[in-house]
Amino acid sequence: MSIREEGKRQSRQAIIDAVLRLSTSGRSFSSISLREISREIGLVPTAFYRHFKDMDTLGLELVDKIALDLKSTLHQLGQTYLYQPEAKIQKSLALFFQTIDQHTEEWIFIISERWGGSQPIRKAIKREIEYLVEDFAIDLHRLPSIQHFQQIDDLKVLAQLLINLAFNWVMTWIDLSRQFKQPLLEQQQQIFKAQAVTQVRLLFHGISNWEKNIKS
Repeated sequence: MSIREEGKRQSRQAIIDAVLRLSTSGRSFSSISLREISREIGLVPTAFYRHFKDMDTLGLELVDKIALDLKSTLHQLGQTYLYQPEAKIQKSLALFFQTIDQHTEEWIFIISERWGGSQPIRKAIKREIEYLVEDFAIDLHRLPSIQHFQQIDDLKVLAQLLINLAFNWVMTWIDLSRQFKQPLLEQQQQIFKAQAVTQVRLLFHGISNWEKNIKS
């Protein structure tokens, strides 16, 4: 890669990072202006258009990038659960909470913009979540405790439930880091981890006893 190409790549990444920082501060993507991004990274506004057609184009690339990271995370968690049975729920959730700390800005962006102001971004996130649900449903069907699920639509319902639960965990985990400082933060995180483990165990207990079309 030439020096010019590397400089262009760094400028492009700087724009993406600036949007994520501004989003983390509580701003919606639709409220962030091109001038704010330029001030954030010391870039002249016109230079933005060397990288992106407009703000929506930037937002859509962000969604694609973050969705790819989330897909990789969920797949890794599924593989850990499937191939390391001795670890099971505790290790899978520990890995999950680590990814929140490592990619906090990305999680905040995707969750807040899921119901945010920009329609193109909302539609893109909705589409990516549907892809995540489909892929996660395939991973779930490989678990021994879910072999009795025969219909893909049932697996998708379960995958959707788990993904929504994961989003709730993310926001709670992030809120804890905003509310508490060490050593109290670690204590609160341990309490929350135990609650999350209980939630998953209750969920999978119900799954193991689930029968389709059972009469209530």
